[in-house]
Amino acid sequence: MTTYESEVASVLDAVKDIVPRLRENGPEGEDRRWIPDENIDLLEKAGVFRIAVPRRFGGLDFSLEDQVKVLTEIARGDGSTGWVAVAWVSSAWMASLYPDRTQEEVFSGGSVKISGGFTANGTLVPTEGGYLLNGTWRFNTGCRGADWDLLATHLERPGAEPEEVFALVPMSELTYADDWHVSAAAGTGSSTTTAKDVFVPAHRVASSEEAVLGTTGDRSNTGATGRNYGLISYVMAESVAAYIGMAKAALELFIERLPGRGIAYTNWTDQSQHPLTQIQVSIAANKIAAAEALSAGYLKLLQERADAGEQPTWDEKATVRGQCGFAIQLVKEAVEALHTVSGASALSRSAHFQRFYRDLLGLSLHGMMAPNANFEVHGRVLLGLDPDTYLL
Repeated sequence: MTTYESEVASVLDAVKDIVPRLRENGPEGEDRRWIPDENIDLLEKAGVFRIAVPRRFGGLDFSLEDQVKVLTEIARGDGSTGWVAVAWVSSAWMASLYPDRTQEEVFSGGSVKISGGFTANGTLVPTEGGYLLNGTWRFNTGCRGADWDLLATHLERPGAEPEEVFALVPMSELTYADDWHVSAAAGTGSSTTTAKDVFVPAHRVASSEEAVLGTTGDRSNTGATGRNYGLISYVMAESVAAYIGMAKAALELFIERLPGRGIAYTNWTDQSQHPLTQIQVSIAANKIAAAEALSAGYLKLLQERADAGEQPTWDEKATVRGQCGFAIQLVKEAVEALHTVSGASALSRSAHFQRFYRDLLGLSLHGMMAPNANFEVHGRVLLGLDPDTYLL
């Protein structure tokens, strides 16, 4: 086993070990509308917040496939914790697209948690030495525990059209509202974040177009490093890991509850003997397996492109979006199938199944992850049409 393989196994084993504790902490996360501090500490000790940090800063620099393995296991423990981990890890990788000077500031500790508001709100205007940032960003997952925040905004220059950019800002210079009151993914703490006259040095601002295309300059980690993935494809792939992890948890929990359970108001004393239960379990297991197979295919493609120092083609990027959407649709249907035969007792807050069910269905409404939105992009390209979006 190589050193790298040993590191991957170490982090993965550590995360698998804490899955029961993450799951047990789920109700507390919902109650406080933010994942417990213990969850963050457990992930830190496991090395999770180093997996997307470049090695030259003391990070583990895992491949996308290995990052996905880790994130899937976290979501198998708790959906909200998995979603926060996806946000922090994927945004940390995005910071590796910035100039070396910025990377040195952000990655100096070797472990980092970065949140992001990716809907371009607010304004960035030139001032001496950089820019002043003002704006408000909703749904900023993990902002309550982040070190930095990546904020999409509009750069306004005199006589020029506004340009969409990403500003990287210490979380300590921002404020967040206690406004996260939701019925799904309640523990993600995806609060509204506000910047008021925050100074952002020029080297912490990157063009959205350059970030999407991987062409940001003044950085040493360009080319065929094996880690220069297409930005949108990378974020989509990482996010799907959370959905698959939640679905796997739901299937495990459903099966665990069956021993000794009858079916109320019937003569069935063992639900596992009922053909409908057997059918729904098979359907769920196979849909989850199909989603994992789809994931394996696009992860392989993205790694091959990164190893060659190439961006995926536009058609490939559209295909990744379509396949990610279909993977989400599959696991959503898997958990829905289980829910139809779960019985009313599964609605109890003490039954972890219902939380995974709610979290997965709620997060499937996410603007970028909603299956139909991704099918549309993929379908347009299959029909020879323009994808009608720059988010590829």
